Amino acid sequence: MSAPGKPGKPGKAVVVTAAGSGIGRATAELFAGRGFAVVGVDSDPARLSELDKVDGVVTLLGDVAEERTNEEMVALALRRFGRLDVAVLNAGAGGAPPLEDGGAIAALDAIHAVNVRGAALGIRAAAPALRAAGGGSVVVTASVAGLRGDPYTWAYNTTKAAAVNLVRSAALDYAYQGIRINAIAPGLTRTARTAAVLQDVGRADELTRRIPLGRWAEPEEQAEVIWFLASPAASYITGTVLASDGGLSASNGLFLPPVAEAHRPG
Repeated sequence: MSAPGKPGKPGKAVVVTAAGSGIGRATAELFAGRGFAVVGVDSDPARLSELDKVDGVVTLLGDVAEERTNEEMVALALRRFGRLDVAVLNAGAGGAPPLEDGGAIAALDAIHAVNVRGAALGIRAAAPALRAAGGGSVVVTASVAGLRGDPYTWAYNTTKAAAVNLVRSAALDYAYQGIRINAIAPGLTRTARTAAVLQDVGRADELTRRIPLGRWAEPEEQAEVIWFLASPAASYITGTVLASDGGLSASNGLFLPPVAEAHRPG
């Protein structure tokens, strides 16, 4: 289902998945503010209703784990704007019980359906339209969790690692067609998903203490990295995973980084 949206066929168009909140919402607003026509996809109708008020944005309700949603988001861009230049595959899922629990594998399958299957379907659906536009860019939201292991998040880390290698492999397959495929690996970012952690002052401080820059990212900061990877400024970059994590992944975790007094938690 798509909302009526706004008329006109501006110069370039982008699809953004999980565009209703967090990094996706910030990305949709950033691209729209810089002259792109935006198709914002989300599975939450209330969030889409708010997003649809942004000038330059049309919305699509759907689940990225379904092939039909991915095909429809590209078709909507072509129908409304006549082209597609960028696909930001931002949707993600997490949360799973311990590996030996009864529902663990079912949880893994559900997370994989969004984080890996959804990204693969998005690349597959967008590629013909990007090719028709003379080339384009795909940016997948991975995670620093896909670069290393963390306790208690085995399913999320596993699927984000798979997304990272999907990006690397697909970039090789599509480079000769002028389609660049990269990933952003965000670190700890202030979103609706992380709100509960941030409200737990002790836990939030513990995590913040491990970030060399001494703070969590804002969604708008991650959106700027996505913009860079999609832009002509990154025209010679493909198959890259760019960590935007305040230095978190620079450490091997044995020692805590120094923290300036101004940035000290608490």
